[in-house]
Amino acid sequence: MSPQPAPPDDPITLALSFEDNRAVQVLFGPDNANLTRLESRLGVAVVSRGNGVAISGPRPGAEAAGEALERLYGEAVRGREVAAAEVDAAVRHSAVADPAQRLDPAALEALTIHTYKRPIAPRSPTQGTYVKAMQDHELVFGLGPAGTGKTFLAVAMAVGMLRQGRVERLILSRPAVEAGEKIGFLPGDMRDKVDPYLRPLYDALHVCLPGDKVARALESGDIEVAPLAFMRGRTLSNAFVILDEAQNTTPTQMKMFLTRLGENSRMVVTGDLSQVDLPLGARSGLKDALGVLEGLDGMAAVRFTARDVVRHDLVTRIVRAYDQHEGALAVTPGPQQGDAEP
Repeated sequence: MSPQPAPPDDPITLALSFEDNRAVQVLFGPDNANLTRLESRLGVAVVSRGNGVAISGPRPGAEAAGEALERLYGEAVRGREVAAAEVDAAVRHSAVADPAQRLDPAALEALTIHTYKRPIAPRSPTQGTYVKAMQDHELVFGLGPAGTGKTFLAVAMAVGMLRQGRVERLILSRPAVEAGEKIGFLPGDMRDKVDPYLRPLYDALHVCLPGDKVARALESGDIEVAPLAFMRGRTLSNAFVILDEAQNTTPTQMKMFLTRLGENSRMVVTGDLSQVDLPLGARSGLKDALGVLEGLDGMAAVRFTARDVVRHDLVTRIVRAYDQHEGALAVTPGPQQGDAEP
């Protein structure tokens, strides 16, 4: 009788060794913090021995941990930072069940965006799909919950293309829609009133550009951050154009924005259809555009989920909790006649 193959969850032990002493110090982190984080993410035990590690645990977790460490070692050898965020990103890439969907180091390098401050690589397979879509298409929709990197990666790609000379200017926009707060009586002129709505775009710029360069580019007009209403009547050529929070546009506004696209320009539209702040009954221009344009040549739509959240772990759990809650509400029948509203 031929021996039966071991069950896939049987414990195994893998041994890895690394040659570059400096890179190993970066890989392991202060007091082996990166190894500890890897253990908690994948349910394995990782023991360092000189320039090597022994990984013990169920086969899927141990193999994912080994692949993650090899990815991170490659980053350390290239002189890049390896901290908690990079460990989490390596786990996301390595833990994908379908090998065809994993980004190997060469593919990841091809998708890395080189900004003025630091290289920015996709931190999940879906982020990799998103970056690839922005490389290959004139119009890209990035859809999904907060914390998935939709806006940040779009700004990084815009800065990267500006640095390469592929575009001459960046135009970043948001609809100035009140989400329960009233801005009419805030002090200052119109710019003072709308700047708080545009602040996330400024924050992303400062990650990709030195502060003095951001200030000079804003002064010269090479970078423009403006409310959506300021786009009307313009043709945006030789530009990378981003519309953030697009779920809060009306269909008329969305059509107006999309038709601003000029020669040698790219456009990225980001939004979360679960966070619409339009008046009750108003149709979202983002939802409308997806229905009209899906499958159009030159356009791509990339959808993120809670699995792609790259902020604090708690943000991922919050997004999942809301998804479950809203799913339960969707299948719960409403109050019957004669029932009291809660």
